[in-house]
Amino acid sequence: MSAAPSVHHRAMITWLSVYLMIMAVQLLLGPVIAPLPLALRTLVLTLIVVPTVVYALVPSLLRAHSRLRRQRGTRPEPNPCDPAAAVTRPEGAGR
Repeated sequence: MSAAPSVHHRAMITWLSVYLMIMAVQLLLGPVIAPLPLALRTLVLTLIVVPTVVYALVPSLLRAHSRLRRQRGTRPEPNPCDPAAAVTRPEGAGR
């Protein structure tokens, strides 16, 4: 089982997903929702973008990222914040 991508990879994948969805929704619905007040346009935009990104795009891109890493044979870097990844020293080392 491969380790989860780093927080930096997840942030980049999330940002990319949000950016692409906002662009797509603006392109497709921009002229239709343009006459609406700003708060209502924002509501419509977020009602479409957030669920799509959270439930469809990010999971799909994370799976694709994982497949790509497996195919390339790259090993994930250890997460220094993960206690399970802590390196234990042999007894007497570092004294």
